[in-house]
Order: sequence, then C-alpha cells, then structure tokens
Amino acid sequence: MIKVASMSLGADLGLYSRHLKYLGIVHRVVEESGGQSVYIEKLNDLHAAKESLELYLKNELKIQVPDNAERSYKDQLQVTTFVQIFLRTPITLSLIFGSVFVAFLTSLGNEISNYSYLLYPLLESGSFFGIFGQINSLPIAIKSITPMFLHFGELHLVFNMVWLWYFGKQLEEVHSAWFFILIIVGISFVSNTVQYLAIEYNNFGGMSGVIYGLVGYSWILTIVQPKRLVIINNNLFIFFVISLVLMELFASSWIATAAHLSGLLSGLVLGVCLTIFNRMKIRISHG
Repeated sequence: MIKVASMSLGADLGLYSRHLKYLGIVHRVVEESGGQSVYIEKLNDLHAAKESLELYLKNELKIQVPDNAERSYKDQLQVTTFVQIFLRTPITLSLIFGSVFVAFLTSLGNEISNYSYLLYPLLESGSFFGIFGQINSLPIAIKSITPMFLHFGELHLVFNMVWLWYFGKQLEEVHSAWFFILIIVGISFVSNTVQYLAIEYNNFGGMSGVIYGLVGYSWILTIVQPKRLVIINNNLFIFFVISLVLMELFASSWIATAAHLSGLLSGLVLGVCLTIFNRMKIRISHG
C-alpha cells in the first residue's frame, strides 16, 4: 500500500477516514513508530487523499459522509467523551448527580417528607467528640454525611455544583479514589456535626461545607507543591474567605455558617496533615 502521511497518535482521523470511504478510496489507518499513518491502495488516489488530509487538518474540508453516518459518529464520539470524563472523575460526578437527583426529589428542599431520611441524626447535643461517640451504627454514620446532598433553591444548588466540579475533578485526578472519598466523608462529617452543635436542630443541608473544605485543602496543596499543583491561587482563596465573612454579616440566618467555617478549617488541617505525613515518609525512605 502507498503511504499518504504520518502524524501523532493525538490526531483524530475518524471523520477523515469516513470521508475517504465516501469517496471510494480504499485505505487503512495504522499505528506505527509511536504515531499513526494513513495508507491507500491505489496510486491514482494519492493526490485526492493528500489534498483532503491537508484541508482536514486545517478544518477546511467539507466532510462528505452520509448524514446518518455523520450523526452516528458524532453521537458515538459524545458518548465516548462522557465515558472518559466519568472514568476520570466518577466520585465527583456521582456527588453532582446525587445532589441534582435529591434536589429534584425534594423540590429543592420544599418537600420535607421526601428528605427527612437525609437529615443529620438527632443526637444529644454536647461536645464534638461526645457526638462522635454516639455514632454507633452504620445508618447513623451515613445520616451524619447525607445532609450534603440537600439544597434549598436553584442558586444554592448551582453554586455548589460548579465549585464541586472545579475542585473535585482536579483533586480526584491526583488522588486515589479511596483517599478522595475519605476527604469528602471526613469534611462532610465535621462540617455537618459542627453545624448541628451550633444550631441544635437538624434541618440544614448543602455541599457548601465540603466545598469550603476542598478550598482549604487545595490551598495547602498548592502552597506546598506549586510546581505540580495549581488548583487554587491566593486571590481565589481570599475570595472564598471574604465571601464567608460577608455571608455571616448579611445572611447568617439563611447560611450554615458553622458548616462553612468548620469545613474550611478541616480542609486546612487535612492539607497540613498530609504534607507532614508525606515529608516524614520521604525522610524515612531516604534514611
């Protein structure tokens, strides 16, 4: 067969290949030498194949494929892209889908009968560790973190989901799945428990405590490893801190301030603890 061109594996030749099939040009796209090459069977087709490829790479080629085939390819490409995104960030996307589903089920918190099972467990108020000691069963433990799925209003939901995606997808790509889950569960438990102790009733919810925890945790990681991780810069961190202060000053009766603040502090503590642990591990490995 006759080689038309070689290029990197990153080049998407799917539609170009379908275009050649439409033109009746017998060809193959093969992987070789760390790249991919296009071969055709007939020398008479070389000029058309090269010209089409040049235009295709410039996004100037009018793709000639049957309408149904083009739609099928694009639909398949969209599905593949979504699957790839989900495989990279399954936990973050599951949290988002879960929150949206609960928002739909509860009419954004307006149907209390539909979300009472998600509320923080009614435990005797006391100290944080006193509450911790009362969590003696799996259902109670689960209910201590499920308030994070509750949202009251469209703005509340959208704000939290946008920032959950922003921080979650970056952290999930640098941590193992189990460790990222531990971060989410730990921050959620702390923020929910502190909020419950602060107001002494359990009709609250939202992912905001977790978001602020991820803010604090990401900030520490960015400071410690600026060459590897730039998840959040100082300006964005200051924005979140100022927002927390403003919410306390002007909307404290509507906002779970204790959950926000305790989430932020728990994230900072987690980041510091991880940093200390990693440095100790490095020292031990180097004798």
